This record gives sequence, C-alpha cells and structure tokens, in this order.
Amino acid sequence: MLKEQPKPTENEKSGVVILKVMEDLENQAIKGLQHYGTVLKTHNGRDALQDAYEEALDLAMYLAQALMERDDNIDAKNA
Repeated sequence: MLKEQPKPTENEKSGVVILKVMEDLENQAIKGLQHYGTVLKTHNGRDALQDAYEEALDLAMYLAQALMERDDNIDAKNA
C-alpha cells in the first residue's frame, strides 16, 4: 500500500488546499451549531482526546479503504 512518492508539481488543475480546508472547517462549525446548538467549546464535559482518538481511528479506516480500492482499480486496469 505504501510507495515512494515523487516531488509535488503544479498544473492547470492545481488548487490551494488551505482555502478548501478553511471552507470545510467553517461548514463543519455550522453543522455542529445546527446539530448541537453550539460550536465546539472547551470544558464541555467530553474527553477531547478520546473523541479525537476515535475520529483518528475512523480516518485510518477510511484512508485504508480508499488506498485498497485505488490499488484494486489500478490492478484491474493493468490486467
């Protein structure tokens, strides 16, 4: 699954990632406000490390799934 990566390049499709991340953060805050009635705040009665760890585990699973599916697609094209 892991392989050597080339240095990054730019082309006509290149976009600024931080702008997308900032937009997604704002949308996530709005989503939280709508769902919970508030944005995320400190001292809210939850264990932030536990929440983050569980989210990181979910992220690792989604990343592994995407890599496995990508590799399956590459293998199918090369068959």
